[in-house]
Amino acid sequence: MKMTDIAIVGGGPAGLSAAITAAASGAKVTVIERDDHLGGQLRKQTHMFFGSKKQYASTRGIDIAGILQEQLKEYQDRVEVLTDATVLGIYEDGVLTMEQSDKYMKLKPHKVIVATGASEKFLAFPNNDLPGIYGAGAVQTLMNVYGVKPGNNVLMVGAGNIGLIVSYQLMQAGVNVKAIIDAAPKIGGYLVHASKIRRMGIPILTSHTVKYAHGKDSLERVTICKLDEKWQPIPCTEQDIEADVMCISVGLSPLAELLWQIGCKMVFVPELGGHVPLRNENMETSVNGIYIAGDVAGIEEASSAMVEGRLAGLCAAKSLGYYNESYEEMRSDCLEQLNSLRSGPVGEKILTGLSKVTA
Repeated sequence: MKMTDIAIVGGGPAGLSAAITAAASGAKVTVIERDDHLGGQLRKQTHMFFGSKKQYASTRGIDIAGILQEQLKEYQDRVEVLTDATVLGIYEDGVLTMEQSDKYMKLKPHKVIVATGASEKFLAFPNNDLPGIYGAGAVQTLMNVYGVKPGNNVLMVGAGNIGLIVSYQLMQAGVNVKAIIDAAPKIGGYLVHASKIRRMGIPILTSHTVKYAHGKDSLERVTICKLDEKWQPIPCTEQDIEADVMCISVGLSPLAELLWQIGCKMVFVPELGGHVPLRNENMETSVNGIYIAGDVAGIEEASSAMVEGRLAGLCAAKSLGYYNESYEEMRSDCLEQLNSLRSGPVGEKILTGLSKVTA
């Protein structure tokens, strides 16, 4: 059985950031990533980030992934990276089990940081399994990772940041975005993104939803309709949109199966995307030695995920006696960054959710 100080489950923005700060503090770290590469969602994000210089403002997500991996290489003497490795369980005796290349493996870490991210939510409507209906993340992967054009005419469902950003990327790739619809009465994403979309002539229809998807072998047409103030369809408001692709961007759900399995106290918090674990200010859950960071802790932007990762890595290392000389300063800086990222009207929902889960 292999041993390590800190096992980090997930090699995305939160996991990489946690690995960097934990290793910089002196801890031996094992990063476990189910894909064959590190970077997670950053690898498909070609837009530039907001925030501050510390959060890589004005840098594209795909470039941030490279920056984090280069930083991690500075500590390669105490960092092990396992790709194509899926964690199967974390058990009461502290053993973590995984599968890599058809081999069953065991790892005994002193601490675990779960940074497994989130999965896309979907919508229920007739024929929602037709070829041509994708989640926004799948469309980003096709375009930005593999260079594959998903189709010619797209209906985007969801006017949050992801829906707006992916719509802009589709137009840049020469795909015609027929419209963006959202069931909510207001646009959920940043207005700077919505303004760019509207300047390109793409209509954004709020209080609308999908009623029916049409097509024999693949998507051909979508019927949408208006919703009233109670989110119920309004009769005789149907309209058809010719589209061979429907891109669904209606939110994410934390991938928290490992946390359920190990017995973390979980709470359903709609503002954070679903069931999330209780945690303290250091990102430690109700189970001693199990830390969290990123979307599994609650759905936010990648900037917040990276800061949470730094905080979790720093605190997990400190709990093992790896005391960074600048620990207090770094910890305070992480908390200040998170407060800044969650300020303003957009952060109100996040803060409301966090008030329900922070011990």
